[in-house]
Amino acid sequence: MTQANSTAIGKKMAFIAWIIGIILLTQVFGAWEKHQDNPNQAPDSTIMGDTVRVTLHQNRAGHYRSSGTINGKHAEFMIDTGATDIVIPASLAGLYGLKSTGQGLGLTANGYVALDKTLIDELSIGKITLYNVRASLNPGMTREQPVLLGMSALSELEMSQHQGVLNLTQYQ
Repeated sequence: MTQANSTAIGKKMAFIAWIIGIILLTQVFGAWEKHQDNPNQAPDSTIMGDTVRVTLHQNRAGHYRSSGTINGKHAEFMIDTGATDIVIPASLAGLYGLKSTGQGLGLTANGYVALDKTLIDELSIGKITLYNVRASLNPGMTREQPVLLGMSALSELEMSQHQGVLNLTQYQ
């Protein structure tokens, strides 16, 4: 092998190493950013007798977001005490197996919107599980938006918030 070939191979290997390094850094920072948006990917749960407590931490924007499930399928929630019901992007109805039980009208920050009413068989955040919870399907929301965990679910829980930590407690 000549000196020129060795130099060319060395340059190609260095280039490949840089590309691999950039890909790895992108993945690391992507995971970090996702954690900043939703620090509750696997929310802490405590069970004491007939009481279940889930602890959520604020994200960098001051919101409480959490991973959970709707009818056994992964969901991203945002706590929204201003929402009467759980509000789900209508485009996710099929994923969660939700069917319309009637029409409704909702008042959002952008004005009134026609909604489909529905019922969630089972919703979970950490070890908290709720059954037969009222929800709305909003056609104005995108698939990327989190499900708004409104008062139809939150009214079944005790909530306490202090210094960036929200405790949700379910008594069974």
